[in-house]
Amino acid sequence: MEFRLKELRKKRKISQLKLALDLNMSQNSISRYETGEREADYETLIKFADYFDVSLDYLLGRSDQ
Repeated sequence: MEFRLKELRKKRKISQLKLALDLNMSQNSISRYETGEREADYETLIKFADYFDVSLDYLLGRSDQ
């Protein structure tokens, strides 16, 4: 997930801080998700997928669509 999260964020030119504020998280949490230091729970994965309008499979790298 960390690869796709960072890829999606950068593609849309969104800073870690903006993403964190939009999702009511800390910037540190976003950074840890992107580097793989922390794994997102189901609820957080859904927040990311909804925010970027992608499927969970795409976010987790299981699909390219």
